Amino acid sequence: MKSPITGKEMTLVKEKRTMDFRKEIFQVVFHFYKCEDSGEQFTTTALDEVNMNQIYNQYRDKFNIPFPDEITAIREQYNVSATKMAAILAFGTNSYRQYEAGEMPSVSNARLIQMIADPTKFVEMVALCGSLDDKTKEKYIHKGQQLEEQRKRNSFSFNLKDYLLGNHLADIYSGYRNPNFEKFTEMVVYFSEHIKPYKTKMNKLLFYADFLMFKETCFSISGMRYNAINMGPVPHNFQSIFEYLANRDEIDINYSEFSNGGFGEQFIARADRPFNSSLFTEMELDVLKKIVATFKTTTTNDIIEISHLEKAWKENEQTKNVISYEYAFELKQL
Repeated sequence: MKSPITGKEMTLVKEKRTMDFRKEIFQVVFHFYKCEDSGEQFTTTALDEVNMNQIYNQYRDKFNIPFPDEITAIREQYNVSATKMAAILAFGTNSYRQYEAGEMPSVSNARLIQMIADPTKFVEMVALCGSLDDKTKEKYIHKGQQLEEQRKRNSFSFNLKDYLLGNHLADIYSGYRNPNFEKFTEMVVYFSEHIKPYKTKMNKLLFYADFLMFKETCFSISGMRYNAINMGPVPHNFQSIFEYLANRDEIDINYSEFSNGGFGEQFIARADRPFNSSLFTEMELDVLKKIVATFKTTTTNDIIEISHLEKAWKENEQTKNVISYEYAFELKQL
């Protein structure tokens, strides 16, 4: 970005700052451009969004306020329009739509939204709503009752996907996303199609994709947590996840023996299992494309060394800690 004062290119600066929001104080990595000659600081719309999203995410985390995708998912499980859901909750239609678009709800409104994630509470709220006609009420109540019965049937079943990715809430260690097994699967399929990487390289591709997305938006793609091990960052439970995907024929894994006596596991896309792009936003797809363009010809050994240059790995490898997505702002390779 060029300085509006001197016309010279400015330097992008990232520094820790404290900022306040709704009478709360939060620490963020503040992004701005600095004009070296005048000392003036400037931001763009994109940088403003990154700065504010850091505050919003921490506020949601502190007060357990659902994220926009969670709010939308709660509504969609009942097949209810945004207008009708606003009526059920006794919110203004515009206010509710803004919550789904990213506006921060009050704590009290957030609790109402979370409450109706429970089908029995949803049914109660529908019954109390005075602006819905009887036929519409009957339809929504029936849907809520169906979901409650389904929940009871599944209450004692083992959810393998939750076990593999974890059923934690969105926080800084998941990139402020709830775990999304379907998206993570598609990321593996995508890299298998375009790169055919060995397992160690696949782990780094996934790490860089999620962390680059967070760097640009303050949200990861998959909600995956990553650990630092001796060969670089890896997804949580990656061994079990990859085996599960292969057993489900999501991808093929070819095993080969190297001249040094070691074995490699190469990920190959299946002709009958194409990548599903519809699950991703345009920005997420752009991030996946950028990862392919950056690392397509990088060898496994080289990408290990590259990942070892990242502060995210250096400061967590000894303790094997889960890596905070805040390190995304310090990525050296992207």
